[in-house]
Amino acid sequence: MGMWLRRIRGAIGMGITWAIFWAVAGLMIGVASILLPWLPWNLFFDVFDAPLPAMAVPGFFGGFCFSIVLGIAGRNRKFEDLSMRRFAMWGGLGGLMLSAIPLGLLLFGMLSGSGGYVRLLQALLVVTGPFVVFGAASAAASLRLARRAERQLTAGPSPGSHRPG
Repeated sequence: MGMWLRRIRGAIGMGITWAIFWAVAGLMIGVASILLPWLPWNLFFDVFDAPLPAMAVPGFFGGFCFSIVLGIAGRNRKFEDLSMRRFAMWGGLGGLMLSAIPLGLLLFGMLSGSGGYVRLLQALLVVTGPFVVFGAASAAASLRLARRAERQLTAGPSPGSHRPG
């Protein structure tokens, strides 16, 4: 049972880490929409009408989905053995899985909207791109952090440091 609790805790931790990253990215989208008003921001804002830091919610679930992908694809490997490209690809897959959740609800008739199924499908297509890109970027950042932590753990205490005893 301890192994499963550790995996669940890791998935929740990954979700929280991604939620923070995605909330900041949401704020950056808001700033970019002000600085670059000629880009078609209305496509994104028509779908995602919540306050931009609310991108933390899909970020949490994207990190959780990525944790599942990582648990399957990266099993029994050290972070130093994984390539950045492959890790980013797995993160993009986690973002795609995140997009598949509302699509599955839509296909099983558990999700409906005032604009009909075509409108919901269009909305899913609009958010899938950012979810995949944010997933890949989040995974790459997660790998950098994990490699740094792994190096610090294996290096042990720095020379000259001692514990008062």
